[in-house]
Amino acid sequence: MKLLIVSGLSGSGKSIVLDTLEDCGYYCIDNLPVTLLESFINQVMLVDHKTYAKTAIGIDARNQSESLINFSESLELIRNRQIDCQIIFMQAEEATLLKRYSETRRRHPLTDLNVPLREALKIEKEILTPVARYASVVIDTSRTHVHQLRELIRERIGERETRHISLQFQSFGFKHGVPLDADFVFDARSLPNPYWIPELRGLTGKDQPVLDFLQQQDLVGELFDDIADFLTRWIPRFEAEGRSYLTVAVGCTGGQHRSVYLADALARQFKGSFTNVIIRHRELQ
Repeated sequence: MKLLIVSGLSGSGKSIVLDTLEDCGYYCIDNLPVTLLESFINQVMLVDHKTYAKTAIGIDARNQSESLINFSESLELIRNRQIDCQIIFMQAEEATLLKRYSETRRRHPLTDLNVPLREALKIEKEILTPVARYASVVIDTSRTHVHQLRELIRERIGERETRHISLQFQSFGFKHGVPLDADFVFDARSLPNPYWIPELRGLTGKDQPVLDFLQQQDLVGELFDDIADFLTRWIPRFEAEGRSYLTVAVGCTGGQHRSVYLADALARQFKGSFTNVIIRHRELQ
């Protein structure tokens, strides 16, 4: 049996994740109190194996903080029942969350006359720390729209039937911020930059003229080999320890040329060894 616990900051996309998982065949429950987890496991999931073979439960800051403090005990109980339990934690930058709430005019669950939105976001983050600590995968949606998030969930979780680790290679631009959900971050800014060649400036690392330019640079090949050797050595260690998801981010200045080229090249390199390899170019979305 498989249980996904979906948690995270309000406004980061938890409802979208649950809707997507439901489309993928999961039985989904939103905002189940942590104190009812044990009863749900014993009296529902373990009784009706067929209906609840794949279940997703949303847990957020609407729970009492006291019950979330003891979340580790609830998690241990679940795993002692031989249930494959993984935690998805959703987050986004504060500025992004503030903008989303201003656009939707929704009320944050922790706000009241004495607690403004910005303070509520900080309180919520503290309350959910016990859950975030055990997250199997962290997804930052600061620069991800609804359709991208749905596709990401389908690729990484909803339709993943193997027990092998899921690898995501992501390119990004440092000037737009480092991805918060990356496990490894590699810096390609020391490589020759196609941006300074006028005829290549408006292209990306997917265009053939840029590919030709970067393939001729010895430093590009050296960095690629170093990253590939590092990942070849260490990914199996993470997989052996039970990690299900790993995100490798490669950044350059703007996220248009060098990082795109390297992320694509690394994805091609590892597709032969791993069954679930995903590629994402953050600044090209």
